[in-house]
Amino acid sequence: MEYFRNRLRYYITHYSLYGRAIGKWVIVSAVVGILSGLLGSAFHIGVEYATQFRLEHPWILYTLPGIGLLIVALYKLLHTEGLNTNDIISEVQSGKGIRLRLLPSIFLATILTHLAGGSAGREGAALQMGGSLGFSAGRLMHLDDRDMRTATMAGMAAFFAALFGTPLAATVFAMAVISVGLLYHAALIPCLLSSMTAYGISLLLGVEPTRFTVAVPETGVLMMLRVAVLAALCAFVSILFCSVLHYSEKILREKLKNPWLRVFVGGMILLGLSLVFASGRYNGAGMTVITEAVENGTALPWDFLLKMLFTGITLGAGFKGGEVVPSFYVGATFGCVVGPLLGLPAGFAAAVGLVAVFCAVVNCPIASVFLAVELFGAEGMLFFALACGLSFVLSGYGGIYSSQRILYDKLKARYIDVHTNAHHEGEHTEAERQFR
Repeated sequence: MEYFRNRLRYYITHYSLYGRAIGKWVIVSAVVGILSGLLGSAFHIGVEYATQFRLEHPWILYTLPGIGLLIVALYKLLHTEGLNTNDIISEVQSGKGIRLRLLPSIFLATILTHLAGGSAGREGAALQMGGSLGFSAGRLMHLDDRDMRTATMAGMAAFFAALFGTPLAATVFAMAVISVGLLYHAALIPCLLSSMTAYGISLLLGVEPTRFTVAVPETGVLMMLRVAVLAALCAFVSILFCSVLHYSEKILREKLKNPWLRVFVGGMILLGLSLVFASGRYNGAGMTVITEAVENGTALPWDFLLKMLFTGITLGAGFKGGEVVPSFYVGATFGCVVGPLLGLPAGFAAAVGLVAVFCAVVNCPIASVFLAVELFGAEGMLFFALACGLSFVLSGYGGIYSSQRILYDKLKARYIDVHTNAHHEGEHTEAERQFR
């Protein structure tokens, strides 16, 4: 009898730990999800309004240099100079704190960037604001160091879901983007709950989820081979994109060390380029061009190259925003143009290009497959999975987030632990040395 009483006490104690843990994360996720849903929806509406205002009033492009100076002033006023998405990733890796002042900084600066016509996305702001919210919520609830990191990831996932309407992709992305090769399974419930909460609130507030209509061809060996070739080409495009971003920032910072001068000169260059390419296709996020490529199968042969240039100068000069939507643009327009040369339908090739380039620049193949399913539907999942797998392996050890760590080799199951973009600084992984 005593044995059964002891076992009963054990089970009660054991499962009460699970109950308390789940209860804790339900509360944290609800708070983070609600806040992220509200702020994410406001941010989405703000960016959309700024974009619409710019399209209706083209003269606003002439304010690019002045708005750049305003952004620098805002960051200096709030003491957030130099903080970006890499700091959010570093916080999860090392536990260093995040300033809540980053939230209003990136919120206002990204809207201003889109208003003036800078080429940037939204998810960089989403990860920074969501991470700040998650970290601050965890601190208010007196979570320990490890739980603070999980709360930060939950905030990243929630804000991403509120902006794009892709809660599953947001969940896996937040868990996987920190360290390549390591998935933080303990963060699954917090990230999923917060993502679903934020997504639900965004729908209630009228934010339309990002969705595309794509005609998927029949699965066959020949079609798979064509997709594989396109994925390999997208991997090389992703390397070029990351290099443009990295070297644009490096050159601008080395040549123009003063942030005021750098953002003003960068704004003048962007203004000049915008006047030369007067269509406005390369200003802002470019969601209209992405939609045309995926749903109508139309893009210009040089779209992906010019978008790289515009984005590199925008972010390198000091304007604010994200790199993911530009990567969507680059992948979709490249796939749309090159796909038909390989015998692929242009719209479908644009969809494959979008997820393949995204996967390569963020080094998150599983999250990319989920993203493809949520954006385009599950019918072409095998094609998208193949494209993501190949682009991930062939893209090497670069990426858009320099603080991201690649823990396991892409070519062999071995621990390497190198930072993304280490090769830009003259360092090489063991795998890279074998091919030098």
